[in-house]
Amino acid sequence: MAKRIYVADDEKNICFLIQNFLEKEGFDVKCFYDGESILAACEEEMPDLCILDVMMPGIDGLTVCTQIRKKSHVPIIMVSAKDSPLDRITGITLGSDDYLVKPFLPLELVTRVKALFRRVDAFSGPDEDSKDVLEFGDIRLYPRRRAASLSGADFSLTPLEFDFLSHMMANPEYAASRDDLLKTLWNVDSREVDTRAVDDMVKRLRKKLKEQGSSVRVETVWGYGFRLVSGGEG
Repeated sequence: MAKRIYVADDEKNICFLIQNFLEKEGFDVKCFYDGESILAACEEEMPDLCILDVMMPGIDGLTVCTQIRKKSHVPIIMVSAKDSPLDRITGITLGSDDYLVKPFLPLELVTRVKALFRRVDAFSGPDEDSKDVLEFGDIRLYPRRRAASLSGADFSLTPLEFDFLSHMMANPEYAASRDDLLKTLWNVDSREVDTRAVDDMVKRLRKKLKEQGSSVRVETVWGYGFRLVSGGEG
């Protein structure tokens, strides 16, 4: 069965172009021209992937991304004419999996879509060897499948949250600086963006860990960055 993709962009010619190239690759594509329409469609049936333009009248793409993330971890690609590091970080922090700058080659978008589906499809593959699993407190991460569990139950994480925990759990004895996290997770440094982007992401993850009753906490190392602690540590 063909994978279904929703595309939201108020520029109809761009929508049609994207639709044409993706349908040639065998995908089932549906176009929307505002945020309200794609959100309504997602309420009825969630697609296998969403492509969202950032700048749309009414509900913009970033807000659509946030709303979708409250209910689903479907892959999301943001497209935008904006190319500043802060714009890219905002999109990824809110839960998108990729960020593509206009104008882009349609074949590049097709390549990104296929790459995301390969990542998703890996979830149905065999578990990796135990030596590849990252474990800290009651959290286990499976990097090859990009899956997570908390106390043995599935634990839903955004792509950025997963990458953050992977980085921290791979080096649990060290604290990570904000600059280190900006370079590792966003490929930028503090000369380009405010390090508060890291703090905003950590704040959301802390809330999720607390709500799920995890023993793992993200502790602030004042004036430096963060480290993970579990149970009575710290």
